[in-house]
Amino acid sequence: MTETGDRVGLACPSCSPGEPTVHEVLRPGGQATVRCTECGHTHKTEIPETETVPLRIVISQDGESFTTEMDVPIDTSVAETEEFVVDTPDALMQVRITGIEVGPEQRVEEAGVEDVETLWTRAVDNVGVDVTLHPKDGDADRTRSLRVNVPGDYEFEVGETVEFGDEEFTIEGIQIRDDAPEYRHGKLDHPGDMAYAKDLKRVYARDETLTAWSAW
Repeated sequence: MTETGDRVGLACPSCSPGEPTVHEVLRPGGQATVRCTECGHTHKTEIPETETVPLRIVISQDGESFTTEMDVPIDTSVAETEEFVVDTPDALMQVRITGIEVGPEQRVEEAGVEDVETLWTRAVDNVGVDVTLHPKDGDADRTRSLRVNVPGDYEFEVGETVEFGDEEFTIEGIQIRDDAPEYRHGKLDHPGDMAYAKDLKRVYARDETLTAWSAW
């Protein structure tokens, strides 16, 4: 039975009448009071009771990983590169499926949740992007690296000059992750080529950061 504080997927009449979004149950019952976590709209609706199965999920984020579990409808199927929201004890997280384990050392590209032993995922709502910076004068000894933290849907475009704090650089190339869908090449290097931060393995750029030198 649904209880106060539970999170369920429902259509929101305010922001998403056609697709389900995560709602928090404020008051359970025949006509439950729920609040959309996307837009904050509160409304009454009937929550259909569906049969669920527990799904073990490993979430990787910034080189670390942790395991959580969530109940999902028994008729759900999952596939590599798909994204979904996980309600962890600490926060709601957008993740991308990177592996589906259905048995010891046995992985598949797609499966029904009843057959899944462990779902391997990567957090994509906020990500760290590695950047290799080449100096303007071409001195390879002065090549350096940095890491920028951005929302997963932040756009990196070849030819664009960007600033992050005291750092400024012009993007010359973008290396795409193996789990990123729908890119024509693994590396993009033509002006105007664009990729989202969550899809990036590394950015190659020309260092535009000015270093202040003093004679004293």
